[in-house]
Amino acid sequence: MKYKIGYLIDLATVITEKELKVRYKSSFFGYLWSIANPLLFAMIYYFIFKMIMRVQIPNYTVFIITGLFPWQWFASSTSNSLFSFLANAQIIKKTVFPRSVIPMSNVLMESLHFLCTIPVIIVFLYIYNMSPDWNWIWGIPLIGLAQILLMLGIALMLSTLNLFFRDLERFISLGIMLLFYCTPILYSGDMIPQEYKFLIDYNPLANMVLSWRDLFMNNVIDYDKIFELYGYGILSLIIGSAIFNKLKYNFAEIL
Repeated sequence: MKYKIGYLIDLATVITEKELKVRYKSSFFGYLWSIANPLLFAMIYYFIFKMIMRVQIPNYTVFIITGLFPWQWFASSTSNSLFSFLANAQIIKKTVFPRSVIPMSNVLMESLHFLCTIPVIIVFLYIYNMSPDWNWIWGIPLIGLAQILLMLGIALMLSTLNLFFRDLERFISLGIMLLFYCTPILYSGDMIPQEYKFLIDYNPLANMVLSWRDLFMNNVIDYDKIFELYGYGILSLIIGSAIFNKLKYNFAEIL
């Protein structure tokens, strides 16, 4: 069955709105929690690495949050995607629509949370005598689209596989924690010994974080890193779509 693009966009919008309402139902602070969580961790990491361990990185607070906010988008999208089909089991059983819209809506919801953090980044930039640049106007959508492609492929893959392998969520939580420390969020890339440079060279999340940091802190669009991120995103989408299309006909037996 073929669906028009307009229909898919409308459907994704409706499901995203539903997820937002469910998540923040009876929540007084609402979207502020999406900012408070990474900010709290930024304060903890600043105290440990800057005040105690004396890491010599200028403007370390801005350095941390420009890495943590994009990471939070990735981590939340990955964790929540595991349960996107399970949480919408009743809709899937009763309604005919492209199932891939559900994990897509999850990624879009987390992207909205990320957009809410950009004003916070701007405030910290001014505190440290830095400021945004016109490059942000096309740099944010350029990097954002690459991350959406990367996350959509991962969300499709994990949300599908988790229906058949429920232990997957345990491995993913451990994997996210491992990837966090293998990605230059709390440290700069030049602090990594040469023999461990592969942690950045072959880590798409390193490209993701470094691209955002270059834009936010230096007002630089590193097209090489971004295009490489697009390559990872397209590969992720191909793999995720292949797994989803292979197993989607068995959803009714599982849900």
